[in-house]
Amino acid sequence: MSDRWVAVLAGGLSHEREVSLRSGRRLSAALRSVGVTVAEWDADARLLSRIEQERPDAVVVALHGGEGENGAVQAVLDMIGVPYVGTGPHACRRAWDKPTAKAELARAGLATPDWVALPHATFRELGAQAVLDALVAKLGLPLMLKPDQGGSALGAHVVRDAAELPSAMVGALSYGDAVLVEQFVEGTEVAITVIDGPDGPEALPAVQIEPADGVYDYTARYTAGLTSYRAPAEVSPEAAAAAGELAIAAHRLLGLRDVSRTDAIIDRNGTPHFLEVNVSPGLTETSLLPMAVEAAGRSLGEVFATLVERAIARSR
Repeated sequence: MSDRWVAVLAGGLSHEREVSLRSGRRLSAALRSVGVTVAEWDADARLLSRIEQERPDAVVVALHGGEGENGAVQAVLDMIGVPYVGTGPHACRRAWDKPTAKAELARAGLATPDWVALPHATFRELGAQAVLDALVAKLGLPLMLKPDQGGSALGAHVVRDAAELPSAMVGALSYGDAVLVEQFVEGTEVAITVIDGPDGPEALPAVQIEPADGVYDYTARYTAGLTSYRAPAEVSPEAAAAAGELAIAAHRLLGLRDVSRTDAIIDRNGTPHFLEVNVSPGLTETSLLPMAVEAAGRSLGEVFATLVERAIARSR
């Protein structure tokens, strides 16, 4: 790998900029450890001129949120003919929009909590309280509220009492123009990383997530000590296998490429329920993908160096 040089894109202007910078630093160090020459670039107005002038062998997108996951940056990289690790723009868009991803999997017969997605205007035009009452009548309690797009659990809230709904709705809509409201499934929260290999997508060991206060929100994700993790997850072999199959199904059905991470809840019966999928998983010290890679007995640098080679080969 010593003759490759790669540009790692991190930062950007989304709410998740700081997390992305941390992911970029860790990924860059991992790639350097296996002999890859790495430049860390921000996704700003200088990016295209940098790429055109320096022409890296490949780009790895370590952007979280916004243009890094909704397919915009990937579409630009396609336009200028630069190989990159990760999902193409159209599939990024499907995965980025949580209701769209859930609908695709539900149509395929896979379990996902029942949901309703509503734009902000609906509450203004039809009356917020009437709409909230209808949501509770339809889905019951407890509920999970989150922006219909975005990551890192920004704006996500668990609602166990109807009186909490208005403030939770305001919190979710502060990060987007629409809210996804879904039934809250009690069970074991897990994250399953999928890596494309020579024989197709492979699910790495599921990582079990145990936040101290019971909610895996932004603070619990990125503050050391607030969440405990078990890799591999301490679930039955049957449940672990089913979670892996769910993640691979999501990866294939949505047309994802190279790497993805599916978040799911395993209920008391051992059935995994799809929550959402991430096309640019976090790579920070508290992120789940590196834990899964380690549990599989592999190194982060080797995994991504191999994906770089796949990206270069695709461009030929």
